[in-house]
Amino acid sequence: MSHNYRTRGFTLIELMLAMTFLSVLLLAIAMTVIQVSNIYTRGLTLKEVNQAGRAVSAELKSGIAGSAPFTIPGPKYIQQAWGGRLCVGQYSYIWNYGATLNNPSADGTNSNVYSNSSNKIRFIKVPDNSGIYCSTAGKAIDSNGAVELLASGDRDLAIHSFSIVNDSTDAQSSQALYSISFVVGTNDQQALTTAQTSCRPPSDATSDLNYCSINRFDIVVRAMNALQ
Repeated sequence: MSHNYRTRGFTLIELMLAMTFLSVLLLAIAMTVIQVSNIYTRGLTLKEVNQAGRAVSAELKSGIAGSAPFTIPGPKYIQQAWGGRLCVGQYSYIWNYGATLNNPSADGTNSNVYSNSSNKIRFIKVPDNSGIYCSTAGKAIDSNGAVELLASGDRDLAIHSFSIVNDSTDAQSSQALYSISFVVGTNDQQALTTAQTSCRPPSDATSDLNYCSINRFDIVVRAMNALQ
């Protein structure tokens, strides 16, 4: 007794269809992985910016709470095109804006730098009982005791704007309220708008939404120490 076996393989069309399906599936998986990675990266960037902003806010609240009331504008505050200085008694806060940090021509005459190096300051607090850093605008900063409050981190963070307004002063209680507004974010200048208050939209060639994040912080602080 004999048996005839007929074996049947895949046709060329079937192979092409299978390969097409597999290619589409792999492409869909790759696109999903890329999208999830982008969302994760944006989340990390936003988290780092928010953490930095909250840390600066907490430091300013603590520093000013222990100071005597001061007038704005006045000798305790210097606002310049490249940065600023705020002297509140025991400590002074000194910073450069992001554009200054990225400007190679900015030196000790048009930026805040340490006296023993040409390193530009991001945002520091430094011991300054006499307030000399605000009474002498161009004075270089002694790095002894200086604490960097805005480390560059993985995202190269910087302060992009800063303002303080004296809301009210109560001479009887020796207390005063101040409104502070500052913008902190990543420091890729090409990815930021001209005003440095937001990231460029995706339609712009230099936009980078994965690694660009800007946030504005508005706080109210109280100077509660007795007049010095």
